Amino acid sequence: MAFDPGFGLGFGLGLDLDLDPEPAHVVGTGGAIGAVLRHWVYTQVANAGKDRAFPTATLTVNVVGSFVFAVAVFAGWGDSTIQFLGIGICGSFTTFSSFSVETVQLWETGNRRLAVAAAGGNLCLSLVAIGVAWALASVLF
Repeated sequence: MAFDPGFGLGFGLGLDLDLDPEPAHVVGTGGAIGAVLRHWVYTQVANAGKDRAFPTATLTVNVVGSFVFAVAVFAGWGDSTIQFLGIGICGSFTTFSSFSVETVQLWETGNRRLAVAAAGGNLCLSLVAIGVAWALASVLF
């Protein structure tokens, strides 16, 4: 059975990904991709030498992942796409655990303003990204 994720590899191009339709395989494949993408983002942010005290990479992956997952959901893409892109790729790309640990570490080391900024930034910007995705999907799809 062919799998068309509908997000650029098959959507509008007539191409299909020939993935096993079993949810565990679809999620696992997406998860591997998301983990590598997350590592790449962390590496790029570290190499950019931006404010090392603030967890910029974690904020980036959480906001981008929230946006992408929300587009897939609000665009009404199918179950396999949600499993692959949303649960698999975005699930391993985003990180609640790193966000939580980094926020507590900032607090514990006396960087209370950065801790509050990290917590507020992750929550607020991720919700804004979801709102933008909803608006975009309602216009485009």
